[in-house]
Amino acid sequence: MNRRAVLATGTGLLAGSVLPVATAGQASAAQLATSSSELAAAYVNPVLWQDFADIDIIRVGDTYYCSASTMHYSPGAPILRSYNLIDWEIAGHSVPVLDFGAKYDLNGARGYVRGIWASSLAYRPSNRTFYWVGQIDFAKTYLYTASSVEGPWSRLTALDTAYYDAGMLVDTDDTLYVAYGNTAIHVAQLSADGRTQVRTQQVFSTPSSIGTLEGSRFYKINGNYYIFLTRPANGQYILKSTSGPFGPYTLRQVLLDLPGPVTGGGVPHQGGLVQTQNGAWYYMAFVDAYPGGRIPVLAPVTWTSDGWPVVQLVNSAWASSYTSPVVPTPPRRVEPMTGVDYFTGTSLAPKWEWNHNPDNSKWSVGNGLTLSTASVTGDLYWARNTLTHRIQGPTSTATALLEYTGMRDGDRSGLALLRDSSACIGLIRDSSTSTRLVMVDGLTMDTGWNTTGTGTVRASANVSGGRIWLRVNADITPGANRTATFSYSTDGTNFTSFGPAFTLNNAWQFFMGYRFALFNFATQALGGSVRVTRFEVSTP
Repeated sequence: MNRRAVLATGTGLLAGSVLPVATAGQASAAQLATSSSELAAAYVNPVLWQDFADIDIIRVGDTYYCSASTMHYSPGAPILRSYNLIDWEIAGHSVPVLDFGAKYDLNGARGYVRGIWASSLAYRPSNRTFYWVGQIDFAKTYLYTASSVEGPWSRLTALDTAYYDAGMLVDTDDTLYVAYGNTAIHVAQLSADGRTQVRTQQVFSTPSSIGTLEGSRFYKINGNYYIFLTRPANGQYILKSTSGPFGPYTLRQVLLDLPGPVTGGGVPHQGGLVQTQNGAWYYMAFVDAYPGGRIPVLAPVTWTSDGWPVVQLVNSAWASSYTSPVVPTPPRRVEPMTGVDYFTGTSLAPKWEWNHNPDNSKWSVGNGLTLSTASVTGDLYWARNTLTHRIQGPTSTATALLEYTGMRDGDRSGLALLRDSSACIGLIRDSSTSTRLVMVDGLTMDTGWNTTGTGTVRASANVSGGRIWLRVNADITPGANRTATFSYSTDGTNFTSFGPAFTLNNAWQFFMGYRFALFNFATQALGGSVRVTRFEVSTP
């Protein structure tokens, strides 16, 4: 599951293509004005310790964007923004709602580990439009467009060919191409308006000695065509054609079993190439870092004289630190990935994603986040309107202030660590006069994502007063036996540990890492509600 890049020069936008790498004498005035202290600065990998996988990275002018997979979370395909390749914020989502069938609504079926896989983000200068392309359920490919990454995004078309792990190229003549496939790699040409497929052709068959290649990213660089491919989950290869987008292509290994920069994490792979304003190249990949998910890392790239990329290593490894990219001074600071949300706006911040599509009649923001019960179920994995937030690594704490006077008999509400093996701290309304605080684990799914456990209460206490602070501290350092602990407070200052430590599952098969999750569902009848007036993610 992968992505592609749109690149720019200092004089104009070239979607999916670049001019020759600039020499030092071609650097922009802003570059030349960069202070010596900035030139000497360094960054540390991972550049973003949150779960953003299958990266496609592009530059439009002085702004960098990257997209990622989100599976069953909605809205899907988040877009991150940066001005220096190091500091990132979530700017929006390319897929506003997963309207691909009832299972994405938790309506009679479930879409866990389906939905938004590796897809592609592109920019087309001729119409000043961003494009997202991705296949759903191995059945159809969807294209969405927007004039800005914040949206609104709208569906342009649906194609009957499933472009598995798509990578889009906007050629220098404005033609749209998509590279895609697993082992058998194809290139498709789209119509000028992007609504239909003109042709598709297999351009490469992966040798059996390599096994699987997928995760296409499609580029045109110095007149050559390149398809950047992943061998999951330990290699990166590249195809090169000097004869046009349909080949023939020659294969070269970029990296294999390369030691990564995150202790306990995997091999950097499956990402994209991007060129800075003054001609330097970088490769943003991800490393498997469960239980937290897949996290982005960045390394500089140089090119051989005959046109092949080379990742710059330190002691034969992807380094934990490199000299920072030389870029113009950012116009502003990006929004932090941690901090406090009071839910006072007219919409949710883009850092939030629902577990499957929400019932929009059952939630609101403005005066805090109100979650009305949207499902009658005894199973958190079937409960609609569970709202999730990525965990900041390697350790972080989520604290939610929950007002619960609106709960009704049988309601369940609280703060969870959500994955295929989950735990939570929350409230059970037993009756109009009895509310219990509980810590629950044993919320589990099997490898077919069917529920196998609806939870076991590990701690219980009666509460009163109408509001409570719930807290989860999570250690997502890569590896086994990482734990999370739960606590609560009645005054927001003094917290009491509650229940045993919960051991996180670090298997990769669910793909997505653990998330913090706010939930409220009914076991008897709809009509109850809770209000979250403050939510904070903090780091030590």
